[in-house]
Amino acid sequence: MLASVLSSPTAIQVSIQVVRTFNRLREYVINYRAIARKLEEVEERYDMQFKAVFDAIRQLMTPHEKPRKKIGF
Repeated sequence: MLASVLSSPTAIQVSIQVVRTFNRLREYVINYRAIARKLEEVEERYDMQFKAVFDAIRQLMTPHEKPRKKIGF
């Protein structure tokens, strides 16, 4: 971490914020997985009645891929 290289109060605070940010990201990933799992459970029970709703939710949950630029010629 930055605090091990630079021994300043600012470096220590930055290192703490980096750790806190990674913890928050981990919590978001866990919550995302939990929501996806619950959606699958509900989908199994009410598959035919709410197929359009589940399809829309799945479409919103999938990340959009940006077209990549070609490198070179």
